[in-house]
Amino acid sequence: TLRMRVPALLVLLFCFRGSAGPSPHFLQQPEDLVVLLGEEARLRCALGAYWGLVQWTKSGLALGGQRDLPGWSRYWISGNAANGQHDLHIRPVELEDEASYECQATQAGLRSRPAQLHVLVPPEVPQVLGGPSVSLIAGVPVNLTCRSRGDARPTPELLWFRDGVRLDGTTFHQTLLKEGTPGSVESTLTLTPSSHDDGATLVCRARSQALPAGRDTTVTLSLQYPPEVTLSASPHTVQEGEKVTFLCQATAQPPVTGYRWAKGGSPVLGARGSRLEVVADASFLTEPVSCEVSNAVGSANRSTALDVLFGPILQAKPEPVSVDVGEDASFSCAWRGNPLPRVTWTRRGGAQVLGSGATLRLPSVGPEDAGDYVCRAEPGLSGQGGGAAEARLTVNAPPVVTALHSEPAFLRGPARLQCLVFASPAPDAVVWSWDEGFLEAGSRGRFLVETFPAPESRGGQGPGLISVLHISGTQESDFSRNFNCSARNWLGEGGARASLGCRDLLPTVRIVAGVAAATTTLLMVITEVTLCCWRHGKASASFSEQKNLMRIPGSSDGCSSPGPEEEETGSREDRGPIVHTDHSDLVLEEEGTLETKDPTNGYYKVRGVSPPASPDSCVTSLQWKSPGISNFP
Repeated sequence: TLRMRVPALLVLLFCFRGSAGPSPHFLQQPEDLVVLLGEEARLRCALGAYWGLVQWTKSGLALGGQRDLPGWSRYWISGNAANGQHDLHIRPVELEDEASYECQATQAGLRSRPAQLHVLVPPEVPQVLGGPSVSLIAGVPVNLTCRSRGDARPTPELLWFRDGVRLDGTTFHQTLLKEGTPGSVESTLTLTPSSHDDGATLVCRARSQALPAGRDTTVTLSLQYPPEVTLSASPHTVQEGEKVTFLCQATAQPPVTGYRWAKGGSPVLGARGSRLEVVADASFLTEPVSCEVSNAVGSANRSTALDVLFGPILQAKPEPVSVDVGEDASFSCAWRGNPLPRVTWTRRGGAQVLGSGATLRLPSVGPEDAGDYVCRAEPGLSGQGGGAAEARLTVNAPPVVTALHSEPAFLRGPARLQCLVFASPAPDAVVWSWDEGFLEAGSRGRFLVETFPAPESRGGQGPGLISVLHISGTQESDFSRNFNCSARNWLGEGGARASLGCRDLLPTVRIVAGVAAATTTLLMVITEVTLCCWRHGKASASFSEQKNLMRIPGSSDGCSSPGPEEEETGSREDRGPIVHTDHSDLVLEEEGTLETKDPTNGYYKVRGVSPPASPDSCVTSLQWKSPGISNFP
C-alpha cells in the first residue's frame, strides 16, 4: 500500500544521499522587502549542493527557469548559478509587483519561505486651499485646509509648521474611493490671526513611511486688520494752563481712513488728523483724551489721562449744622487738587487750627461753640487755587438776652429801652416786665412794645430779635425802677435788666446861651461903631457908661427841683438866665428886666428871667429875647 511505500522511499532516499554527499539546501532565503514605487527590488536566494533548475514564483505563479525571465521585462535573475546565487531583480517596481515571492529548487523539491514585497507610494506635494497667499481678517477665526491627493502608500500624515515649530490645533480627515482604497487626505488648521501674523509663512508637510522627510508646501498670510493705536502725550505731567500735544499713531491694513478725538467721552470739535494740541486744566486728570482710528476693517480706540498739577478746587461745601447743647457736631468738605491739598479747619475770626482733613468733629458742644467754621485749602505748588468755605454751627440753647444801650430821656418826655435776643430755636415770645406789670406786644397805658428782626444775627445763635419798650410821658419813678426783658423757648429762659437814664440839658443850654451872647455882643459892637461915626466921637464915652454886662452862671443838677434859696436868688442882678426844657424849642419871655442905660433908646434889651420852678420839674429853662432874633433851638 501507499503507506508502506512512503517509508521505503524515504529509506532509499536517505541511502542515496548518504552515498551522493551533502543534500541541496538554502544558503540564503528571501526576506520581506519594502521598496518605493519606481525603484529596484532585489530578493536574494542562495542554494548549496544544488546545480539543478531554480525558479521564482510570484503569488504561486512560476516566473520561468531562464535567467532573463522572458515575458517579464522588468524581472531578471542575477548571480553566479555555479555558486548557487539566484537573486530576483525587479526594476522599476510598480504597484502590481506587490506580492509574495518564493525561490524554488525544482529538482531538489526545495521551496524557500515566502517573501512579501511591499511597494510604497510617496505622497504628492500637498496643497493649501486658497494658497499660495491667503487673505485673512485679524481677530476673525479661520480654518486653513491642507490636502494631499493620490494613491500614497501608506496614507500620509499632514503636519503644520511655522518657523520650524509644529503647530497644534489641527484636525485630520481622510476620503475613501468607491473601491475602498485610500483617496485624498486633508488636515485643517484652526487659528485666530492677529496683525502680527501679517506676512507670516505657514508650511503644510505630507509625510509617510515612503517619504519620512515629507513634502512641503507653503502659504503666506495676508492680514487685514483694524488699526492698532498708540497714543502719547507730551509732556505727560504739566502745570495747569500749559500746552500739551497728543500724538495718535496707528498701523492698519488696509490704510487708515479717519481719526476721531474725544475728551471724557465727548467729541473734541474741530480736531482732525493724528495730532491734537490742548491747554491743560484740571479736567484732564479725570477726563481722559481718547483717539479712535478707523479703516475699512474696523476701528480701535486708545485713551490716556494727563497728570495735571493744579491748585485746590472746592468740590463739596460744608453744610450748616444745628445741634442741641451737649451733642456732638461735625462738618465735612471736599477739595480736589493735584497733589492732594492740605485741608485745615479754623473758626471764623480765629487763627487756631481746630483740625485737618475732610472732616471736623466737635464733641459735646456748648453755646460758646456756636459760630462759623472755615474749611480752608492752601494753594498748590503753582500758587493757583485754594480758598475757604464756611458753614455755621447753630447750638440750640436757651435764649441769650442782652440789654442794649438806650439814650437818656427827659422827664415827662418820650423814652425807649431795647434788648437784643438770640435764640435757637426761636423764642416763643419776648416779654417786658416791671414793678406793676408786663407787656409782650401792643400797648398798655404809657407803654408800647415792638419786636422786629435784628439786622444781623450772632453766628450760630440763631436769628436775632430786637424788642423795644416805648414809654410816653416819663415819670420820676421810671428812672429808678428796673425793666426786665425776657425770652423763653423749649430749652429754657433768658433775660436781662435795663434801666432808664435821665438826660441833663444844662450843657446844651450853656452852649446856646453862649452863642446868643456872642451874637448880641457882635451886634452891639457894630451898632456902637455906627453911632460913633454918627456922633463924631461923642458916643464913645456915652456908650462906655451905658454898657450892659451879661453873665450866664451854671445851674444845679437837672434831675432835682430848685430849692427856696434858688427861687430867692433867681431875681438878683448877678444871676444869669436859667435853662428849662420840655422837649420844645426854647421860647423868649419877659418876666424881669435888668435895668441899664440903653444908648439905643431901648432898641436892644437884655432881660434875665427866672420862672418859678414846679416841684416835679427835672431841669430848669433858659429864655432869651432880643429884637430881630428868633427862638434858639
